[in-house]
Amino acid sequence: MRLPRPHTLRARLTAGLVVLLAVSCAAVGVAAVVELNGFLTGRLDQQLRETGVRFPASLEHGGARPSDHDGDEDGDGDTRRQTVGTFGARVVGDTVTNAAVVGSTPGAGARTVPLGAADERTLAAVPPDGKGHTVHLAALDDYRVMAVRGRDGDVLVTGLPTEPVEATVHRLELVAAIVFGAALAVAGFAGALWVRWSLRPLSRVAATATRVSRLPLSSGEVELWPRAPEADPRSEVGRVADAFNTMLGHVEDALTKRHASEERLRSFAADASHELRTPVASIRGHAELALLHPGPVPRKVVRALERIEAEASRMGEMVDDLLLLARLDAGRPLERLPVDLTRLVLDAVTDAQAAGPGHRWTLELSEEPVTVPGDAHRLHQVLANLLANARLHTPAGSTITLSLERVDGTAVLKVHDDGPGVAPDVRPRVFERFSHGDRRRAEGVESGTGTGLGLSIVAAVAEAHGGSVDLDSRPGSTTFTVRIPADDE
Repeated sequence: MRLPRPHTLRARLTAGLVVLLAVSCAAVGVAAVVELNGFLTGRLDQQLRETGVRFPASLEHGGARPSDHDGDEDGDGDTRRQTVGTFGARVVGDTVTNAAVVGSTPGAGARTVPLGAADERTLAAVPPDGKGHTVHLAALDDYRVMAVRGRDGDVLVTGLPTEPVEATVHRLELVAAIVFGAALAVAGFAGALWVRWSLRPLSRVAATATRVSRLPLSSGEVELWPRAPEADPRSEVGRVADAFNTMLGHVEDALTKRHASEERLRSFAADASHELRTPVASIRGHAELALLHPGPVPRKVVRALERIEAEASRMGEMVDDLLLLARLDAGRPLERLPVDLTRLVLDAVTDAQAAGPGHRWTLELSEEPVTVPGDAHRLHQVLANLLANARLHTPAGSTITLSLERVDGTAVLKVHDDGPGVAPDVRPRVFERFSHGDRRRAEGVESGTGTGLGLSIVAAVAEAHGGSVDLDSRPGSTTFTVRIPADDE
């Protein structure tokens, strides 16, 4: 099972502080317990050396020496000045001949201990080196024993219980656990408050960055009003806040210059488009008037006048498109009237059939009419541009399908064709202005004279209506999808 990892810097610092303190407490506790256990065990060994083998020696001679029975009314061994629980045993070879322990109360004498085979093997394995060894006796408990050789070639074993040592060590462990646990809890709480207070300036910088990230910076006039609060410039957080505020200032200056440049460009495009409409219309009118001349006109002159009229017409359409885009970029609102999008689809397909009789045109409409709030003229322009784009970029005989449905309060319009598709390098910029696809990527594709503004107008008008347009294209299947919020039922 994996423990949850803290994500915030504050949580990580607090967790790190608590972990370091826990490791320190554990190290201190372990060192104290080990040291105390060693100290008490050493005292126990010293007590064994001071006690000597008087008690097991009394068991060896069975009370033969008169002094051995002083204070031992039962004749079970020498219990004078012996600590309660003192253990004594006489080992001959691998056999324990005698084993007794001092009674639990002073003056109670010694009692014989019935040892099992395992206990006898344990005692027989104790080396007679005069050093302390810890053994476990099933008949008693854990004992610290010391063995020395007797006068008759036997081994005399003296032992003291380790229970007092273990009890003291366990008590220290319990006290250390309680004290260190409480210290960790208090330190964790206090550390969390301290870290939170210390990182407060950084939290303010993060909050400011979050507010800035939510500002619409893609277009329009931008004012990066949030600034990180001032902090001590000598601290790391203070330097971060100062650098962040400086960066915001540079970004704001850059965005302001970008907005001013865009405004100048929009103003130029709008003014130029507006001013060009009159001379373009005048050129077209003069060309039409010259073509109506009743007298004989050379064929080359007629051809030149026809080309002038065609190019003037194309230039007029381009000027109108540029003027529309400039107005949409400036945020000028469109009409917001109920528009029967179903009727517009029927009219647009009828016009497309007349312009492209070599294509197969199909319709997929919902049973109920789809109505959207918007500008009928501009929405018709969206339909016309999408159908013209499909017609110009697919060979004769291709099938172009226009579908319209209402999905969750949104009018979804799709124009699908089974042509060669949009080239991969063109797809990312297909809705940009003056973006032209390679119309010669398939044989039989019409070589029309588009301005490269049709799809950009589609995107701009859809966005002005609160909608969007998407492209999904691959060889044999290209679909433009326009979504526009529809009227409530």
